[in-house]
Amino acid sequence: MRRARLATQAVDVPHLRELARKRLPTALFGALDHGSEDDVAYQHNREVLERIKLVHRVLNDVSPRDPAVTLFGKRHRLPLVVAPTGITSWITFRGELALARAAARAGIPFTLTSTTDTPMETVLEEGGGTQWYHPIMWQDTAASLRGVVRARDAGFDALVLSVDSNVPYNRPHDQRNRVTFPMNIRPSNLLEAVRHPRWTFGTPTRYLLSERRLPAFTNISVPEGLSRADKQKFFVKDDSLTWDFLRRVRDVWPRTVVVKGILHPDDAVKALEYGADGIVVSNQGGGTNDAAPSPVEMLPGVVAAVAGRVPVLVDSGFRRGSDVLKALALGADAVMVGRAPLYGLSAGGETGAHHALSLLGREITRMMGVLGISELSQLGRDHLLLTGDLEHLGSPGVPWKGPAAELRPYADEEPAAVIG
Repeated sequence: MRRARLATQAVDVPHLRELARKRLPTALFGALDHGSEDDVAYQHNREVLERIKLVHRVLNDVSPRDPAVTLFGKRHRLPLVVAPTGITSWITFRGELALARAAARAGIPFTLTSTTDTPMETVLEEGGGTQWYHPIMWQDTAASLRGVVRARDAGFDALVLSVDSNVPYNRPHDQRNRVTFPMNIRPSNLLEAVRHPRWTFGTPTRYLLSERRLPAFTNISVPEGLSRADKQKFFVKDDSLTWDFLRRVRDVWPRTVVVKGILHPDDAVKALEYGADGIVVSNQGGGTNDAAPSPVEMLPGVVAAVAGRVPVLVDSGFRRGSDVLKALALGADAVMVGRAPLYGLSAGGETGAHHALSLLGREITRMMGVLGISELSQLGRDHLLLTGDLEHLGSPGVPWKGPAAELRPYADEEPAAVIG
């Protein structure tokens, strides 16, 4: 396929981003490529990563280099996890399935979010590899928890729970472009559809011809019989959630629970108290809080607070293999990547998504050689140069004051079997 062939000719993630920009309608690319409000946090994520420098060491035998990591008892070929992203169904036909297959081929976990079209059971069975599930928590909490139970019964390895995005986003780019999710084709979008025929015929037209409908949220337990207005009301997130909700999730989920969206070290400690098995330091790619610090800035403090009790991951702004190694040197166990594989998916479907992950993998392996290490365990703070207002990142205890409280993780002997 010409589209896939062009994608594989991309030399890096920024190149794939440009191909994605050309293929997708302006509104859809904007939904993928922008953060909240003025994109301050989105841009700051990149600026912080670019300012951190890596110091190479020389004349070490780096002929065999192994970038593998172990997360929650499973070994993966790269220190990467595909982050949950909710517009895959609109980027390309069955995009979430293509992305799962790409991750499986790359030997890394894939995270399926509930705001996708392909049934979770199909993605799990046909996508292969290690798969995690990311539920969105709506005001109808019972319906949300039924989705968690469904994912549990389907057999996902882990549950990723975002805790920093329960308040509606403020995204002026989407508002100006009248982008809503679930998406609808409006008369005002028709000109964009004509201008982007490869996307039009490859995605919405293909859904209409094969299934006589546009993508929907098939993995969300929407009550039957709701009017169109009531359905719109259903898709409102629950801003009343407290830490006790994490306990309710633990009641029904017997496997790994990863809490995503942590920035403050005290919140990381509290997440462990309520049963988290892993932490993702994240500002959702700049999508929720435009005044947020970069997750990389907060990473050492969270790592110090967690003190090795659970894996700590980080996301937001990663475009290069060297970015990933910077995070690992600061204490992360792995990096979640969201936009990078989406650029590849947009440019070339499954092939493009796999190419994006392969590019990152090759850059990671190459940079390991440049730094003089053959295993990621050899990476440390002596490989970092931190100056100016980033100097505190070199001392993980600085952002976090005082020792961690004695933890008493919450865990029932057996999970509840049914949600009523």
